[in-house]
Amino acid sequence: MPDEDVQLPLSGNVTQTFFPLTINLGRSASQATEKDALTVASYGRQLGRIEDALIVLLKHIKLEALLPEEEKAIRDLKCMLHAIADKKEQHGAKVLRPS
Repeated sequence: MPDEDVQLPLSGNVTQTFFPLTINLGRSASQATEKDALTVASYGRQLGRIEDALIVLLKHIKLEALLPEEEKAIRDLKCMLHAIADKKEQHGAKVLRPS
């Protein structure tokens, strides 16, 4: 076969993207409970709600007395939350952002 693209009759270009999804419930104490929890909200939705709640808490608590490693943990979290908010906004979502 030549080094160039060859198209057979009726073949045309075909592009298909697959997004495999693997959920490994691991060694949960109750896999049935984990499976049922996913019927309420996906892992992404659950994490999103936790992120939003953390942002609300971060806006309303005093963080002045933190140790340096604790301050770094909060800075790292806020940085990650901003990066996630950027991605969500790219997809048209309204987001909460930490201050």
